[in-house]
Amino acid sequence: MPKFKIIVSDPKTGKSQVIELEGSNAQPLVGKKIREEIDGSIVAIPNARLLITGGSDKDGIPMRPDIQGGVKIRTILSSGQGYHPKEKGQRRRKLIRGNVITDETYQINLKILDKAPSPKKEKAK
Repeated sequence: MPKFKIIVSDPKTGKSQVIELEGSNAQPLVGKKIREEIDGSIVAIPNARLLITGGSDKDGIPMRPDIQGGVKIRTILSSGQGYHPKEKGQRRRKLIRGNVITDETYQINLKILDKAPSPKKEKAK
């Protein structure tokens, strides 16, 4: 059974919140890819669209959007998630994870794209 720590960021306010999902509540996220949009009701944020921006596994190995599947591989990187070179042109072989959320994923980063306003209650006259 999957267990995820979800980090939901709101770019409008600059704040983020942590939500933990387990079991059947976390199952709808398995198989989703980075840069896919999901419904906010999965993570208890109704009327919102969320964008999957990244994540990592229990060992802290980051996910990259340009690696297909849920695999863990060693690849040569020159920039981006998982490697930040100190000198121009420097490359290094690093262990990274693919762009698909699996049961081995521990943390998932989400960004709120838009949030529909909740319906206002009308006052009785």
